[in-house]
Amino acid sequence: MLVFQKIQRRLLLSYLVVLISILLSFAIAVRIVFTRVLSDRSVENLKELAKDAASDMYFVDNQLKIHEEISLEQLNPDHQALQWFDVEGNLVESRGLPENLLDPPFPRQINWDKVMTDKNRRQWYILPVKNYDFTQTIGYVIASQSQDYVNSTLKKLDLGLGGSITIALIFSGISGIFLTRQAMQPIEESFRRLRQFTADASHELRGPLMAVKSNVDVALKYPEGMRSSDAEKLKAVTSAVKQMTHLTEDLLFLARTEQTPREERKPVDLEELLDGLVQLYTPQAKERRINLKVYLTKRLYLLGEPIQLNRLFSNLIENALKYTVEGGKVEIRTSREGYYLRVHVRDTGIGIAPEHIKYIFDRFWRADEARAYRTGGSGLGLAIAQVIARNHGGSISVTSQVGVGSCFTVRLPACGR
Repeated sequence: MLVFQKIQRRLLLSYLVVLISILLSFAIAVRIVFTRVLSDRSVENLKELAKDAASDMYFVDNQLKIHEEISLEQLNPDHQALQWFDVEGNLVESRGLPENLLDPPFPRQINWDKVMTDKNRRQWYILPVKNYDFTQTIGYVIASQSQDYVNSTLKKLDLGLGGSITIALIFSGISGIFLTRQAMQPIEESFRRLRQFTADASHELRGPLMAVKSNVDVALKYPEGMRSSDAEKLKAVTSAVKQMTHLTEDLLFLARTEQTPREERKPVDLEELLDGLVQLYTPQAKERRINLKVYLTKRLYLLGEPIQLNRLFSNLIENALKYTVEGGKVEIRTSREGYYLRVHVRDTGIGIAPEHIKYIFDRFWRADEARAYRTGGSGLGLAIAQVIARNHGGSISVTSQVGVGSCFTVRLPACGR
């Protein structure tokens, strides 16, 4: 059924939304921690590189020298660079990525213990080099590195996390479809049995009710020897039988509509169908002094089952007439918007409270005692109307204001003709 398909899709969507939230939270947490660790590790490597390079400097005859054989295993020439300066800021030696080399002289007002970042997103660290007894500064080592390496590593991490999340969602979606189907099967089976019971019970009740009605009608037709109080009781029985018959017919209609496959549909002239219903209900409207207004657009066609569509709009018109007080107005208006037809059934009745609108299409639901007293029906009219609209690929909605009235809008796909 369509309703179970919607529930299944809703369950699957909820499952995927929760899973996406969990995976995204996990991915964000991993990225934050990884970024912090990578940045800290990058800074430590830069400091270690500067310390290692400082060991290659020595001072001879008032001149700063660099060992001829420099062993810098930690230096990555693809994104790092080293520079040796004397105490005057003159460049002595440089190694590594040329783009990372700083132009001498280097800034003197710096924090020696802090890794600096310039506007080109280069990190650099200046380490003063002392003589052998640590009493005099003989020069400086500048270790620098580009943050492009960190950014490229983070991009790879993002791609890995994104790909992993995508793959997880694909497999979770496939498994979610299977699991939601498995979960819905017992519910669908229970509902199918309940629906079958409703159809069977409604069908079986028709016979006894008709027998009761026939016998009561015969008794009322020949009232000789019957007390007047008995006649009143039999009339009450007749009224109750009619109400129960209406209820069983509505239940049977719903059960059959939801169970049996759709009949072959044909083009239906909406103007002709509504015009016939208006002629049918005009006497009832005049009797209650209700102004029944009709504004029908010509040449509106849709593919459908005429009997069901007739039931749909007759239920809405009956509903509008029941809840409209004498002297009120009921208006039926049609229009076409793109590929859809719209039918508005508006009344100046008692209206529906905002908190009750979401229940209006539930079976056997009535908003209050006033509405229940006015109807005398089975409480299934609007539920039947909604089922028929959905079976035709359309929808039905309502807007209402207490004491002002209600407007039911039916939206159905048009037939190009």
